[in-house]
Amino acid sequence: MAFRPSAAHRELASRLRKAARPKRGFDLRAYLGSPVPALGVRTADAVAIRKAFVRSHPDPSADEVHSLLASLWSGATFEERSLAIGLLAAYADALLDRGWSLADSWVDEATGWALSDSLASGPVARLVAAEPARYKEVLRWTAAENFWRRRASTYALNDLIRSGDLDRAFALLERLLYDEEFWVQRAVGTWLRESWKKDARRTEAFLRRHANGLPPVTVTVATERAPKAFREELRRLRRAGATGPSRGPRGRPPARRRPRRG
Repeated sequence: MAFRPSAAHRELASRLRKAARPKRGFDLRAYLGSPVPALGVRTADAVAIRKAFVRSHPDPSADEVHSLLASLWSGATFEERSLAIGLLAAYADALLDRGWSLADSWVDEATGWALSDSLASGPVARLVAAEPARYKEVLRWTAAENFWRRRASTYALNDLIRSGDLDRAFALLERLLYDEEFWVQRAVGTWLRESWKKDARRTEAFLRRHANGLPPVTVTVATERAPKAFREELRRLRRAGATGPSRGPRGRPPARRRPRRG
């Protein structure tokens, strides 16, 4: 069923506002790190709104979808942007290369862990797995000035790691092992932990090989599933190189910076 993108946006925004259930005294926007106000729509309700729209419009044109997603992304609330991400994943096949261009244009604006991670681990990861050439583009993100794009490059590995493709995962993560930004350090640890679930022996060898000077948060998160003895060994190896020479593509092992919440 065809739809008018502007009218569809108004209807979806109205549904989101009606579903809002904000918690009194809780700063949801700060928690999400959202660049725009958050209504407080529960995840289950937001998913139901998205699924209902897709059921009603199973085969829209690429132009209709592209216009709707661009409109939602420029909306006034976190939930509109989040819905745009969900619909991009749902309609990725209809959009083809236009979906990748759209996702890429959002990465720098998807600030805050909630938008950044859902965009990168969802539609971006799916599109990277579907087209090998896009992996090379994501590799270039590791050198971006915007640390949210660097973080997004790790979450874009979601589908590759789930499928057991650790060669490409490790090649990308190696570029960010000594990144100076906490949110990138933590993301590297997260995806090394997920790699551990797929192949513990290989991930253990990777961590040992690169232990010198690793950021503490990377070690902590990466070894959540590891035996205590290995965690302690890795921390010793990390400390041994913490004051060593410059390492990695972004220079010295990073200073121990903590982020602001949000």
